[in-house]
Amino acid sequence: MSARQQRRRDPTTGKETMFWITDFTVKIPSGERKRFREVPKIQTRRGAENYERQRIAELLSGRSKEDEEQKEQTRAEATKAACPSVASFAKTFIETYAVPNNKPSEVQSKRMILDLHLVPALGNSRLDEVGSGEIERYKAEKLRDGLSPKTINNHLIVLRRMLAVAEEWGLTDRTPRVRWLKVPDSEFDFLMFEESNQLLATAEGEWRTMILVAAKVGLRQGELLALRWRDVNLGAGKVIVRHSVWAGIVGTTKGWRAREVELSPETVAALKAHRHLRGEFVFCNDDGSMLTKNQCRRPLYDACTKAGLRKIGWHVLRHTFASHLVMRGAPIKVVQELLGHRDITTTMRYAHLSSESRRDAVALLDTDASREATIRQQNLASLTTS
Repeated sequence: MSARQQRRRDPTTGKETMFWITDFTVKIPSGERKRFREVPKIQTRRGAENYERQRIAELLSGRSKEDEEQKEQTRAEATKAACPSVASFAKTFIETYAVPNNKPSEVQSKRMILDLHLVPALGNSRLDEVGSGEIERYKAEKLRDGLSPKTINNHLIVLRRMLAVAEEWGLTDRTPRVRWLKVPDSEFDFLMFEESNQLLATAEGEWRTMILVAAKVGLRQGELLALRWRDVNLGAGKVIVRHSVWAGIVGTTKGWRAREVELSPETVAALKAHRHLRGEFVFCNDDGSMLTKNQCRRPLYDACTKAGLRKIGWHVLRHTFASHLVMRGAPIKVVQELLGHRDITTTMRYAHLSSESRRDAVALLDTDASREATIRQQNLASLTTS
């Protein structure tokens, strides 16, 4: 290798600087031997040596640095010309990526976010024109419109996924960085023990059984509506949650996997009494067809009103299930498995309800102090005796 450092003096200031150069002779394809002295961009020994090897290979093959730069520029211009707009790619993204890979509810959510927000704001821009600056301006505009940080983050999740897919497909050469808005911890509602007992005491008929299962098994409403008798084992006292329904479409659960949940004796007894032959669904219409979410709203409201409680939705009963487990001392990991959460951080929002755990932790301070006092008393007694 002929890469070496060279000293240069500034004629104005007299200051000397050191820099790396390459100095080599190559017999080019025309047969002529030529000497090349060049300054590489990367000013280290390794950078200079790598640059020299690359230049020699280019010269021996008949390619020039200018040719390579021209080809690179041509490729960049071709990529830029082929890059679609956000509006045109949004349709491809939904039909080619979202539909095969996401649940129907997720596809609908992505479609709505694109149609109502992202395309109106960014639709005329090419995908490669959407950078960090454009994203920051979008966030600021939506905040001025009164949207919550959580809602805006949901938009950014869709935008980032779309841009990442475009990069994977070779339509862009980068995915811009996204800075998420800070979102306060979300609050959730649940029934206290007395409220839950009061609701079950006043609810009647098959709706009472459905409310009981929601509060004692922790199913999401879609899982509750899609529950089939073949997935209920009353002898073993457990259910296997395999399916969920959204907009009449039965699919897998939100976590994409089945889970097993044990049943309390009260729940087993209620399901045995509820056993019917109208069809495969545990909770259904008189003709055996699946109930809809709209059909379930009013009966729960009526039961709350009769019990003298605030009106709640079915998901509050799932929160009630998790909250009661934690307040009774169930380990967070077990609660995570019963709820079917893939990430335990989702389950951790119930952790603050574990008063027993907090009380036991704080009690350790007094325990240590008490132990130290006992040891001091014992030491003092031994000295007195001696």
